[in-house]
Amino acid sequence: MNARLPEADVALHAPPSRLTWQAASRVVISVLVLNGVLSFTSWWPTVGVLPDARIAPEFVGLWLILAAWLTWRGKPPRWLLNWLAAVYALLVVGRYVDVVAPSLFGRPISLYWDVPQLPRFLWVTASGLPLWAVALAALALAAMAWGFHRLLRGAMQMLADAAPPLLRWRATWLATAALTLLVAANYAGVRATWPFVSKPVMPTYWKQLMLVRDAGSPESVARALPATTVVDDALARPADRVVAALGGRDLHLVFLESFGAVLYDRPDAAAAVEATRARWLDAIRRSGRGVVSAFYTSPTIGGASDLAHMSVLSGIDLSDPRRHDLLLTTRRPTLLKVFQHAGYEVFGVYHSVWWDWVERSYYGFDTYLSGPDLGYRGPAIGYWRIPDQFAAARIEELHPRSAGGKPRLTLLATMSTHFPFSPVPPYQPDWARVLGEQPFDAADIARVQAEEVNWLDMAPDYLRSVNYAHTWLADYFRRPEPRETVYLLIGDHQPTANIAGEGARWDVPVYLVARDPALLERFRRLGFRDGLHPAPASLGGLHDLTGAVLRGLGNDPLDALAGGQQAR
Repeated sequence: MNARLPEADVALHAPPSRLTWQAASRVVISVLVLNGVLSFTSWWPTVGVLPDARIAPEFVGLWLILAAWLTWRGKPPRWLLNWLAAVYALLVVGRYVDVVAPSLFGRPISLYWDVPQLPRFLWVTASGLPLWAVALAALALAAMAWGFHRLLRGAMQMLADAAPPLLRWRATWLATAALTLLVAANYAGVRATWPFVSKPVMPTYWKQLMLVRDAGSPESVARALPATTVVDDALARPADRVVAALGGRDLHLVFLESFGAVLYDRPDAAAAVEATRARWLDAIRRSGRGVVSAFYTSPTIGGASDLAHMSVLSGIDLSDPRRHDLLLTTRRPTLLKVFQHAGYEVFGVYHSVWWDWVERSYYGFDTYLSGPDLGYRGPAIGYWRIPDQFAAARIEELHPRSAGGKPRLTLLATMSTHFPFSPVPPYQPDWARVLGEQPFDAADIARVQAEEVNWLDMAPDYLRSVNYAHTWLADYFRRPEPRETVYLLIGDHQPTANIAGEGARWDVPVYLVARDPALLERFRRLGFRDGLHPAPASLGGLHDLTGAVLRGLGNDPLDALAGGQQAR
């Protein structure tokens, strides 16, 4: 008597047959849908997305699951497809957040920082709406989630129904093996796979979960971060000695967005900005100030400015982003705390931030000013809206400095030289006008608003934006200051690789501008040299700059500083 094979096994072990065009079309449609929802890219700078032809690693994983089940178990049951669709939907949400959030907020979404804020965000949003509108929005969201789950489940069902003939072909298994190897190489970090394989989503979820886990583990934090830093050492010193060389002067700590060594190393770039740099130097000297400069190595390149900012503030090497994320979950002190210890009032000016930046609680500013806080009334200039020139002028108008007030540390993060570097703001010589409702001439605004990003060649716009920065900085130093101020200007990272070039060094210029010759000499002893052209060799990482700043602003004798910072 012949044993009867299960129906699914008969289907899979029947003699090979030609794939019908109907089945082939179902396979194509399901693959396009399931791969497309995990391989899209950001439609910068909007909340929209654009399709991408690359392979989504998690789609390959889904195909392996379906192919294995079809081969050994037959038709997948309804419960399996429901669960796969639910997991897939979570992956799609993760993909969307991963590609869209950085363009909107300048950083990835963090489970540690952002999820606890979600209930408050929803409550504030709902409290301003009538009950029927809240109920309707909740119903619409639930309907969208249900509909999307049904779409994914339907696409998976369509693929599972049409795939069995394909699984009889050796070419299908060879292609599956090739895709699996390609995705594995992508997970392993092989750059050659990036044009063909989109960024995987699973590592993003894993990284966030590990951050939440490690943030609650003192042992994990202790392993990741140094036991003590130069900041701790400074806080142990008497308050009147820790920045004694400043002599009670104010300090402006300015992070220059995308100012990198390419402005010196690449001949065409150096030539394009040299005239405005010379005018900036001339303005500094005519104002009775001097300037010394040096190169330091940023922990990042092309983006992730927060790694550079916090490296300087913490004195910790943050070239590993995980170390940065863990640092923000602690109460470790920063350079800002040192100045507060010395009696300074600390201001943070982030005019590009238009959202509730919860991480600022770690920084501990006495006064924090975001974009909306500045009350800019002029036309939005590019994605970042507010020109750097306005931000620099507005802080003085909102919080004027008097002769007898507390000394102040002002941290300003510039943004007009940020990727994609266009449109470049017009410069307004009348600084009083830039604070008004019509800060620029109509012709200048029309020209700026007509500018389009040149995605194929960003270098010209980048160099124009740097010339804009040099121009407003030069005029800024010509203006009278309410009281004597020392300026520390720090490039945060090199621009993107399409400008800096492949294999570019990660070095950035650092400038100290001051009227006090003795203070300038202290930094010369630390390896800085006169002018706006630093010596080619880096003096260390930006986390090493923290110690140099504390030594330069401290009360150590000049002889003790000599040789203390060696170029390498």
